[in-house]
Amino acid sequence: MTDPEKEKPAAAVTATDMPASPSAAPASPKTASAPEDSGSQKFFGEPLVGFDPSEITGSLIVIEGMDGSGRSTQITLLQEWLESEGFAVQTSGLRRSNLVGRDIDELLAKNAVTRLTLVLMYATDFFDQVEHRILPALRSGTIVLADRYIFTLIGRGVVRGINREYMSGLYAMALRPHLTFWLNVRPETAFGREFRKAQAISYWEAGRDMSLSHDLYWSFIRYQTMIKREFEVMAKKHNFIELDGEATVPAVNKLLRQRIAEQLGIRSTKYTPSSALAHLWR
Repeated sequence: MTDPEKEKPAAAVTATDMPASPSAAPASPKTASAPEDSGSQKFFGEPLVGFDPSEITGSLIVIEGMDGSGRSTQITLLQEWLESEGFAVQTSGLRRSNLVGRDIDELLAKNAVTRLTLVLMYATDFFDQVEHRILPALRSGTIVLADRYIFTLIGRGVVRGINREYMSGLYAMALRPHLTFWLNVRPETAFGREFRKAQAISYWEAGRDMSLSHDLYWSFIRYQTMIKREFEVMAKKHNFIELDGEATVPAVNKLLRQRIAEQLGIRSTKYTPSSALAHLWR
């Protein structure tokens, strides 16, 4: 199988209206000023119970994309860059809650869970993190970098036959990110990257539970193509900043830093990874 991954410069395909850069960088210790809006505008639907919008002084930055899109690599690099600029950074992702994270891992490992049960467990995992990790961080002025968010969870549910309105309603009390990036890659590229990294492909990321194909490769391609279509719908609805995830890591990272710098009022976007992360800079 040929490797479809190519070295090329990153390009922003779509963009949202970005806040104007402040005249000066935030003072140390730095916090990210959230846009002034009503409590309801901070959520996709009904406000979170007991939420006070005035308490939020940090920023929520989401990076979405399928496995093999480079999300985790970029978040690792962005965390180091932001911390070097004086910001406190908290990361979040799927299956990281203390309440049900391990339970989901165990069920996935056994392939022993129904689609609706899995959807509800992921929702529990998400809101437990909102309550115990994300909101406390945002209240303290921290930058939260989310490795995937509700958009992946909604897309996964919809392609598995769960009603779209039901999925959207389930996450109506989710916080609206200040920035949402989508690293868009072809499923063929994602497959090549994931297989080279682990010499294996996840049962669930290949959509094997949906009986799309007896062949692992084609099951992955068909499933991720379905997910990609859902991202295309959500990108238009929620104004994702779409980047070419098939570009080089430095090229993608440069665009991410530029957009984030505009949001946070960072004057310089220069960055060279530390020796500990140099292996990611390829």
